[in-house]
Amino acid sequence: MNNKISLKEKIGYALGDGAANIAWRGVATFLFIYYTDVLGLSPVVVGVLMLVARFSDGIADILMGIIADRTTSKYGKFRPWILWSAIPLGVILALLFTNPDFGSSGKLLYAYLTYIFFTLIYTVNNIPYGALMAVMTGDDKERTSLGSFRMAGAFGGGMIVQGALLFLVAYYGNVNPSIEVNQLGDEKYNVVVSAANDVQNATIKTENGFATFAFNDATLTPEKNTPTNRKSFSMEADKKYSFTVIGEPNIDESSISIVDQNRGYSNSMYLMSVFLTFFMFITFYTTKERVQPPKEQENNLKQDLKELISNKPWVVLMFVGLLFNVYNSIKQGIVIIYFTHYLNNQLLSASFLIGLMLVSVAGALATSPLGKRFGKRNLFIYSLLFSGGVNALLVFCDPTNIEAIFALGMASEFAAAMFPTLFFVMLGDAADYSEFKNGRRATGLIYSAGSFATKFGGGIAGAIIGLILGAFHYDGQDTAAISGSIPGIIMLMSWVPAVITIIAAGFMFLYPLNQKKMDEITIELNSRRLKE
Repeated sequence: MNNKISLKEKIGYALGDGAANIAWRGVATFLFIYYTDVLGLSPVVVGVLMLVARFSDGIADILMGIIADRTTSKYGKFRPWILWSAIPLGVILALLFTNPDFGSSGKLLYAYLTYIFFTLIYTVNNIPYGALMAVMTGDDKERTSLGSFRMAGAFGGGMIVQGALLFLVAYYGNVNPSIEVNQLGDEKYNVVVSAANDVQNATIKTENGFATFAFNDATLTPEKNTPTNRKSFSMEADKKYSFTVIGEPNIDESSISIVDQNRGYSNSMYLMSVFLTFFMFITFYTTKERVQPPKEQENNLKQDLKELISNKPWVVLMFVGLLFNVYNSIKQGIVIIYFTHYLNNQLLSASFLIGLMLVSVAGALATSPLGKRFGKRNLFIYSLLFSGGVNALLVFCDPTNIEAIFALGMASEFAAAMFPTLFFVMLGDAADYSEFKNGRRATGLIYSAGSFATKFGGGIAGAIIGLILGAFHYDGQDTAAISGSIPGIIMLMSWVPAVITIIAAGFMFLYPLNQKKMDEITIELNSRRLKE
């Protein structure tokens, strides 16, 4: 059997995770703030929604692994599912960022249904995609190289959505308002705005984001009209809204922007869904399945599950994968809120996220050579401790320390990029270990751990974000409440996720497969396959 994989095939496989991460990182990074600031849901409600939906999806992960292992088609066991799920995944991503006029209860129900369907369709796509890596080659070193390409593709997809989305939101959400600016004094202005159409969720701010806005409306309570750097409000067509704006010199009509957040997010995600579907098609047409289960292996679900639970490498990876996904998902889920409400510059988060993605690609590509030098297990431990430790230092950064925030974030992300690269490669090792020990292979079932850890970890992260923000009385549509929640936002951005990496590193010490053992397993399995 030829275990070598061409560059074309590696790139084609990588585009599949690029597509998946347009969906996953788009949801992980932007859905929380979309639910709270656009749909108007409370952070606690959103946290519970994410936890419930993703925990329930764990059953679907196992079932999909079982189904994929038993799929028989001319395209293989795993590739056809990538083809069949490409369009549904793009459609449900678009629906996830659509805000129907259903009322508060209807919106919550819609959020639950679309989010649950999203996790289910993502499962149908991602478990076969992850398992595909283990059957494209039987060489663990070639698999490590493929894993690096995969993560480079993943971070590339993340870069597309995280880097471009907010600019697309501003572009598609531009309401083309009528703006009048009259200077009242030094860095003090009266600003009157109106729009030709109704806008359900408009956000007004200055280009630099420093000036504060207060409504010139005597009917509002002082609490509801606390001067803030941005205001969210509903606009009626042709109605004029007056503000007192303080804190920036030389403000004119071009300095003020009003964005329809709802329309901006929806149209932007519709575009992202098209890219997602296209990339998935490329993955299907460029990849090939080479490793097959032993010919004498019979389908036996009870035996597969028994061997799965007794597979120590898999059990350890399950816990570690869950924890590092909690870590990554907290950081992704809070970053837009952190830049929007702590740094008062939402668009700057796009530059930050692009920087993270660039170093993530570098981290993914560095994983293979570093893994050869230190061993995959040791590298995993080092990267966990380094990433978490550096990330915790963000607690000392104030809004003026932009350079430090960028430097610490990128240093932390370089190491964090190695987590998923190593994790999915090592799941392939766990599949090899099971075949070596038991003479049976259930690749899809083993890789279901990857999807479960990703989604349930994200669910736990969403619950943590929701509970902490709720404890600090965060309300995405109440700018006064947002100001009081800043300590909670800083906690979530810095040391709270860092604690998780210490726990994960402790579990990783229990992982039993070193490079010597993997070389032994690879030689033995290749020998068995040549005899078949």
